[in-house]
Amino acid sequence: MDNQLYDVAIIGGGLAGLSLAIQSADKNYRTILFEKESYPFHKVCGEYISMESWPFLQSLGLQLDSFNLPVINDLLLTDVQGKAYNFSLPLGGFGISRYVLDHHLYTIALAKGVTICTNTKVTDVLFDEDVFTIVAGDKSYNSKIAAGCFGKRSNLDVKWKRPFTTQKPSSLSHYIGVKYHIRHQHPKQQIALHNFSNGYCGMSKIEDDKSCLCYLTTAENLRRNGNSIRQMEQHILYKNPKLKEIFTESEMLYEEPLVISQVNFSKKAQIENHVLMLGDTAGLISPLCGNGMSMALHASSIAFKQIDQYLKKQLNRNMFEQHYVQLWKQHFSKRLWVGRQVQRLFGGNYSTATFLHIMKQFPSLASAIIRSTHGQPF
Repeated sequence: MDNQLYDVAIIGGGLAGLSLAIQSADKNYRTILFEKESYPFHKVCGEYISMESWPFLQSLGLQLDSFNLPVINDLLLTDVQGKAYNFSLPLGGFGISRYVLDHHLYTIALAKGVTICTNTKVTDVLFDEDVFTIVAGDKSYNSKIAAGCFGKRSNLDVKWKRPFTTQKPSSLSHYIGVKYHIRHQHPKQQIALHNFSNGYCGMSKIEDDKSCLCYLTTAENLRRNGNSIRQMEQHILYKNPKLKEIFTESEMLYEEPLVISQVNFSKKAQIENHVLMLGDTAGLISPLCGNGMSMALHASSIAFKQIDQYLKKQLNRNMFEQHYVQLWKQHFSKRLWVGRQVQRLFGGNYSTATFLHIMKQFPSLASAIIRSTHGQPF
């Protein structure tokens, strides 16, 4: 057992976890972070961040100007048949891979004194007498605060019997995500979302003139194609001529795509057993809204302000948990709701074409929908 009592223990070293760790270290709180992988590593992710997060990332010590990243302010949508519709992104965003971004945040966290346990899987989190015990392998660690930043689904979700892990398949559950890095003649300023039957595929530039190609579809689509990703792409995605062009004319930079399963967009609680949930652990936004990364970063900022007040004894545990949940819902509930509604209209022959036609006919409606998926700088 590690006999030190940490102020903050963070389970998961993605954007939410690393940014929370850096903020905690900046205030000299004893901070420990657990990550089951070893940096740097790839993640299934759209890799588009809205500009609302730029000032915050710089405040963490990330010199974004030095990365020469593509600035994105144009949105291209195609329906299942490949018909294209263009829209502007008022706030816009930028592209950067998780491989690069997470690794740089990891090095910043290490330099600031965060204890980081990589290749370490947390198997349990216990709470007793106002102290958490985090069990990882054959060791345990104690902390005053515990934050769950472990992504879309983990062993802890199942262990705690979080409701979304026991649901029957529905329109909000049992998706799969597939990601490639490619080289393709894609406009640097554009993010594209291409629809296909029961799914959609996003594409945008990241660093080094590479593009991120990431799509979401149903597990049923994969099952009907013999559980073969390649066969599913050829039989379903290629029916959109734009996607066929991308897949057949691009240089694929992965030998095999990254794949995740059991992606679930159902509502989640922001507190479980007194553990604060951040990022996808607290609520997963539809990828077509393109802001899961910004939500994770913003949630860490919200959470840290409450943690700081608790550790300074300005709030008791009950108050600090209530404040966090209230602020989380205030900032993100509308985004998640819009994402769920829009997602129902994508991936269909008739529904997608009709929806995109209406958006094009009514620019003010299109602008309102796009703005509702982006927040304000924080």
